[in-house]
Amino acid sequence: MAWLEYLLPLIFLFPLGAMAVIVIALRNLHDARVRSPFNARPLREPGQALRDRLDRAFAALFLDGALGPILSLAPLVYGMGRMLFANRQNWLEWALYGALSTVLVLVYCFLLIRDFQLIRRIKLGLACELAVGQELERLIHPEAHPYYVFHDVPTDTDTIDHVAVTPHGVFVVETRARTRPFTADGREINVVTVEPKRLRFPGWSEQRPLTKTLRATRWLGEWLESRCGAPVPILGVLTLPGWDIICAGTPEGLMVVSGESLAQQLGEKTLGHIDDDMHDKVIAALIERAAELEKNTPLNAPSI
Repeated sequence: MAWLEYLLPLIFLFPLGAMAVIVIALRNLHDARVRSPFNARPLREPGQALRDRLDRAFAALFLDGALGPILSLAPLVYGMGRMLFANRQNWLEWALYGALSTVLVLVYCFLLIRDFQLIRRIKLGLACELAVGQELERLIHPEAHPYYVFHDVPTDTDTIDHVAVTPHGVFVVETRARTRPFTADGREINVVTVEPKRLRFPGWSEQRPLTKTLRATRWLGEWLESRCGAPVPILGVLTLPGWDIICAGTPEGLMVVSGESLAQQLGEKTLGHIDDDMHDKVIAALIERAAELEKNTPLNAPSI
């Protein structure tokens, strides 16, 4: 029966299939997220959203690195089985098996390169968020209770990196990491020009960081007003760690800084006066917002 020549070689694929199943089952084995032993809520640190993305990126790297050799070998293993059971050798068929394996190797090489580049970008963003988060922590002192800092505050559609509450206003702090280019002689170019509608980096320009920060600031201002019953003085802050800022016109309701001495800048910045009652309402609303979102997050949510 000729069809048995194609069916019987599948036996040689069973070990590879078993290994693939094990790899897929173990893809979520590493989960760096931790939860409080008191209320089972996720413990969040500065850059937690990027930490979660980094975990998922490493899981994808593990999956591609482990499945790549298995799937790339599958056509060759099946072809070897065909050679054992076939009555007549067809060299064109064997060449097709080899070509398929080669294509799979190239595909998984591309996927691994993509995963590696993604991890590098996420690590750069996480490093910048941690640096800004540490700078913001300087706002908090035992004798200065009016200062309060929240990290990874969820909106309806996105996440705000940091929210700093001071006696003189609320600051929405967004962090953006960008790789600094080099000149032909190896000198680093780290100057960015801020214009009303764009950021001009050396060789390219961007609008999205300004737009996202303004959108997050407007959302938080409207949300706090609806929860607290009165407008709250609020300002958006876009930080570009490692860059020298040249201001040629900043959009209204936003300031762009490098992030260095950020705590001092925010501590000295006066947007308006927030009385003790409003200050407590703002902090309570933000704490309640974080608690509501954490309560709706599944305890065993998959990493990818």
